[in-house]
Amino acid sequence: MDDRAVFTAIVFVLTSGCPWRLLPPSFGVTVPTAHRRFTRWTKAGLWRRMHQAVLDELGAQGLIDWSRAVVDGASVRAKKGEP
Repeated sequence: MDDRAVFTAIVFVLTSGCPWRLLPPSFGVTVPTAHRRFTRWTKAGLWRRMHQAVLDELGAQGLIDWSRAVVDGASVRAKKGEP
């Protein structure tokens, strides 16, 4: 399966909020293939490296405005008696 087609399908799922099972067939990629490749690429650190490369490129061009930033966090209920 063509990496570019799989990458495009994965990015669609990640950016649209579409459940994996509803991946449109127009991408030409089956759901199991897309999910399997996503898992493999995640374990290989691809997404982290791509994110860093994009930030490096934008930073080198002076295109990142650090005067504003958003920090995201998650709240999880603490279990009783545990710190």
